[in-house]
Amino acid sequence: MLSFNRLLKKPQPARYRVGMDGEMLTYWRVRCAFAVHSALSRTRLRLFQQPVRLTLLVALLMPLAGCGFHLRGAPTIPPEMATTYIATNDRHSPFYRELRRELLAAGVDVVDSPTSASAVFSILFDETDQRVLSVSARNVPREYEVYYTVGYSVQSGENLLLLPQEQTVTRDYTYDELLVLGKAREEELLRDSIVDDLVRVVLIQLSSL
Repeated sequence: MLSFNRLLKKPQPARYRVGMDGEMLTYWRVRCAFAVHSALSRTRLRLFQQPVRLTLLVALLMPLAGCGFHLRGAPTIPPEMATTYIATNDRHSPFYRELRRELLAAGVDVVDSPTSASAVFSILFDETDQRVLSVSARNVPREYEVYYTVGYSVQSGENLLLLPQEQTVTRDYTYDELLVLGKAREEELLRDSIVDDLVRVVLIQLSSL
């Protein structure tokens, strides 16, 4: 699958096993599309003219549909989970909040009682913390690892749709005692990114059921 970031870089057919002609054609289509969009965006078009820019961008990107490029859409949730109850001990955890939000966005009716649910998504454990990876000569922490671990399973009636799973995602960041507030914000953003990745893994698993 192609991505805008890779396509906007110099094509490397040997690495991606794509023919030079096809890779170069796709590369220049994307470059031209964004060049036109950027140029039009800099002009002082009125609000009612903005759909024109969008139409041109879509028209230029339409040929990409045949080369494997797709925008990520909503996940396909199994019909058994049409009405789902999320069983958890912590309804304020980042993982629970993001999972619930994504299930709702995918059209799942997330209910507050297991008796009215067609499936139960059980969060078996939900843990996050950080640990020191390295210290300075003065024994001051210099590098941390933020991690998030979740365990979960999905059951519909007597059927176990998804066996108990465990997923862990980690991120590293350097620590500077002179930038405490900035580093605290960096840790928070890293944790949000980790949660996004965990939920994405869960949705992929659910889509394959």
